[in-house]
Amino acid sequence: MDTRCGQKNRAGFTLVEIAIVLVIIGLLIGGVLKGQAMVENAKVKRVVKQADELRAAVMTFYDKYGYYPGDENNDPIPPGVDWEGDGDGQVENNQERFEVFRDLQLSGLIGGNYNGTSDLPRNPYNGTVGLYWLDPGPGNAKHYFSFANLPAEACQEIDTKYDDGVFNTGSIAASADYTVGTTIANFYMLF
Repeated sequence: MDTRCGQKNRAGFTLVEIAIVLVIIGLLIGGVLKGQAMVENAKVKRVVKQADELRAAVMTFYDKYGYYPGDENNDPIPPGVDWEGDGDGQVENNQERFEVFRDLQLSGLIGGNYNGTSDLPRNPYNGTVGLYWLDPGPGNAKHYFSFANLPAEACQEIDTKYDDGVFNTGSIAASADYTVGTTIANFYMLF
C-alpha cells in the first residue's frame, strides 16, 4: 500500500504563513509604539494639569489668608508648626519656596507631607516642582512654576501649544534650548 497519496510533503513554511506572521509582528510593534506615544502624551498633559492645580491651590490660599503660601509672616497661617516668610509679596528662592507646599498641605489644599525645608512635589518625569519669584528672561521677573528635569520634547510641545515655542521668551521658558534627546534642567511656566 502506498502511503504517499494521503500525505503532503511539508519541509518548511509557505510564503502565506510567513506573510501572516510578519503582519502580526507588525501590528504588535505598532501597538506598542502607539501605547508609548499615548503614555508620553499623558505625561505632557499631566505637567500642565499639575501647574493648573497648584495655581488654584495657591490662589485659594491667597484668597483665604491674604498672603502667598511660603511668604506669609503672621502667626502660624495656617495653624500648625510653621516657618514664617517675610511678607513682601514674593516667594523667594530660599526657605520660602519649600514652605509654599507645607503651607498648602497644612491648609488642606494639597495632599502629601512636606517638611518645609527640603520636600517638593514631583512632576510626571520624577523631577521636582517649585514656585518662586524669578526672572527667566530679561525684565520678566514674576512668580513662575519651575519643573525640573523634563525632556526637551515635552517642553517644546508645551511651549508651542500654550506660548510662543521659543525657549527664552514668553510666559513659558526654559533654562536651555529645546534640543531633541536632552533634558531641560528647569522649565518655567508663569504662575
